[in-house]
Amino acid sequence: MAHRPFIIGITGGSGSGKTTFIRRLRERFSEEEVCIISQDDYYRPREEQEVDEFGVKNFDLPRSIDKKAFQADIKRLIRGEVVTRREYTFNNPDKEPRMLTFKPAPILVIEGLFVLHYKKIRKRLDLKIYFHAKDNLKLIRRIQRDRIERNYPLDDVLYRYQHHVLPTFEKYIKPYREEADLIINNNRHFEMALNVLTGFLRNYLEHEPFELPQKPGGVLEMQDRNF
Repeated sequence: MAHRPFIIGITGGSGSGKTTFIRRLRERFSEEEVCIISQDDYYRPREEQEVDEFGVKNFDLPRSIDKKAFQADIKRLIRGEVVTRREYTFNNPDKEPRMLTFKPAPILVIEGLFVLHYKKIRKRLDLKIYFHAKDNLKLIRRIQRDRIERNYPLDDVLYRYQHHVLPTFEKYIKPYREEADLIINNNRHFEMALNVLTGFLRNYLEHEPFELPQKPGGVLEMQDRNF
């Protein structure tokens, strides 16, 4: 009987296809089976973001994320607690933020640019997945996402990609590719990789019954002071 979730970390450069993959994966499982939590919902407020030499705020640094809050909520999910958090809308005035609810489940998926860079998160992962895609494809996908979903001007998207996104990828994301258990090449599609992961998780759910440890009175027994 498993008393902690099977934890999967999914990372890769901006535009590599992580978000689309996560959305497709979510469609295949119920929230009682898989919980997915994203680093994107833990950005610090705009006024706390660092600015570059030209006065442009840089949202693509590890420091742009509220790491302590991110790690604390992951720990709560591991311990079996429900987590609620206000959705981060990337300053898009056309999008009304929702209250997000994350419920503990036998499988916990942690997604984000810095999932492997954050040491305390990385050491907890049972399976590390790295998304790879060609640079030109990542740029095209970044333009499509930021123009449509986040309402960013094209010049702003291109500037950030050159001065923020690429340097961050080279320094904080790409070096961890060699530590991945599974590398998904997403230059064209990821259907086969999605099917393989789905089959693996279905098999895990079938053969690894999950139950949170409790003390008398229903108080959670699991503790971890190192995370």
